[in-house]
This record gives sequence, C-alpha cells and structure tokens, in this order.
Amino acid sequence: MEKIKTIGDAYMAAGGLPLANNTHSIDAVLCGLKFQKFMSVKKQEREIDHRPYWELRLGIHTGSVVAGVVGTEKFAYDIWGDSVNTASRMESSGIPGEVNISSETYGKIKDFFVCEHRGKIKAKNKGEIDMYLVKKIKEGLHDPQDELKPNQTFLEFYARVQRGEFLS
Repeated sequence: MEKIKTIGDAYMAAGGLPLANNTHSIDAVLCGLKFQKFMSVKKQEREIDHRPYWELRLGIHTGSVVAGVVGTEKFAYDIWGDSVNTASRMESSGIPGEVNISSETYGKIKDFFVCEHRGKIKAKNKGEIDMYLVKKIKEGLHDPQDELKPNQTFLEFYARVQRGEFLS
C-alpha cells in the first residue's frame, strides 16, 4: 500500500502502484482490517479512561487510475480517475469501525474474506452502488487465535493469485 496524500481528515492510499500486481485488493482489505482493529483497541483504552475518541470510516474500491507526478517546484505523486471518486464514495458512505468495499473489490477478495452485503447505497454523484462490509478472514484461512491474521493456507492462495492463478 502506498500513501498518496491526506485531504483534511481523509487519508488516501493506493495498492498496485507504481507497479501493477494481482493482490492489491487483498492487500488493501488486510490493511483496512488492521487499521480498524488498531482503532478499536484505542477506542476501548480511551473509553476506560473516559477520554474522547474518534472512529474511522474506511472505503475501498478496485479499478484503474491515472497516476503521475505533479508540480514544478514541489513535486507530488497523485492519482486521478473515476475509481478515485468511487473509493471516496465508499469512504463517505461507510460505517465507522467497518471496512466498506465496492462490488468490484468484493469480486477480487470474496474467496479470502467474510463479507456482508449492504445492498445498493446511494452515493453522491454516483447513483446507487452495491456495497459490502468486510468482517474477517474466512474460516480455514486465518490463525486460530486471530481472525484477522492470515494462516499458511491463506498465504498459499495469496501466492497463487500473485502469480496470476485466479481462484474460482
């Protein structure tokens, strides 16, 4: 995963850049689940001390983008395109504490993760979009003590996807 930029309170990252790969959707979801787990632990710690906390909305979309360096004096790597806008809508339509993904991402990760279909959700300037919440790594693919930690079987399937041997 590559950090692209922050925009206000939003953090934009992209997978599969600058070199294309077959696992960027899986990588993004694993990263998102780890972010949410970290935030959940921090929330619990702060609640115990009666301190304020904030929750994270996280949105992931899979699609093509245009990437490049902009600027004449201060250079910045950035990405553009409809996929960037759709990812933004996944985030803004998300639920705090959850990983919200598009149907395009779901199609790439469904063999690895347990997901809950949210149905078609209205998204600004996009109409209705099918959205899913990622809950955990599928049974038989995660560590017995940690539903968010890939086991050896997961890693073997992941390597097959990496090599282009797509699972049905």
